[in-house]
Amino acid sequence: MTSASANQVVRLHETGGPEVLRVETLPIPQPGKGEVLLRQVALGVNFIDTYFRSGLYKFPTLPAIPGMEGAGIVEAVGEGVTTLKPGARVAYAGVLGAYAHYRTIAADRLVELPESISFELAAGIMLRGLSAHMLLRQVYNVKKGDPILVYAAAGGVGQLMCQWGKHLGAHVIGVTSSPEKAEIIRACGAADVIVGTDELPEQVRRITNGAMVPVVYDSVGRDTFETSLNCLAPRGLMVSYGNASGPVENFNVAALSAHGSLYLTRPTLMTYIAKPQDLQASAKALFEVLAKGILKPTIGQHFALAEAAQAHEALEGRKTTGSTILTL
Repeated sequence: MTSASANQVVRLHETGGPEVLRVETLPIPQPGKGEVLLRQVALGVNFIDTYFRSGLYKFPTLPAIPGMEGAGIVEAVGEGVTTLKPGARVAYAGVLGAYAHYRTIAADRLVELPESISFELAAGIMLRGLSAHMLLRQVYNVKKGDPILVYAAAGGVGQLMCQWGKHLGAHVIGVTSSPEKAEIIRACGAADVIVGTDELPEQVRRITNGAMVPVVYDSVGRDTFETSLNCLAPRGLMVSYGNASGPVENFNVAALSAHGSLYLTRPTLMTYIAKPQDLQASAKALFEVLAKGILKPTIGQHFALAEAAQAHEALEGRKTTGSTILTL
């Protein structure tokens, strides 16, 4: 058991802007049945954290500790835990309560880290990497030669999708907001890069010689939803997996038929890794492409835990590239 006596956390008592994130000191929790006590070393900061903080997504109760991704060392195990021992290097994604030095977490939500993967790399790759695997291999199984459209391609998930998509043989078309970010996307393997969304369908039509794309990965939300539908080939799949510009509202499902019998999905990683065996299988696939150098994740920004509000401001202000992490 740890010899520390206090647990620094970032907690919110009400939803709102970054200013609602407060640094507080709480007792170190004790692991219950099936749980471990985790001493965290690095934490990931993701757009989904801002959705919970703003109130777009709901916490079960308030006050609450945000954050869904971290890596650290098992300090103690609760009753019935046989798969992990104190000292194990582990990581997780998709479990609320990350913004803390210590936390308890169900043992079956953790994956052991290979020695080659650092805590910082794990904190910057787990949620994004598992999401990229879900999007490219499960939500839509990308095939060699597929043209795919990826929004926010310079972001944490976007860069991984460009790298992984190229490895799968896809013709990756990345969308970004600036020429500077366009260079990042090209370095990640995108075959074509589009800056801005003005006349996006026309540019996609030119790149694909009129065929359009079988799948669009849209993490922007409200501002690009209709544009994304216009980029799809008949019977194409619209994958809406983010709300960077706000949620899509008042959508008329008849628009799917009008655009060519399209499919629409709103996937969440937590569904795809809900079963422990699915989590382990997805993590194995992720670690394999990391080991082979297929994915080259970048950590663009480091903040201290107490600077979580500044991290949120940078993320929402689109001033980040790659992954953003909190170090403890």
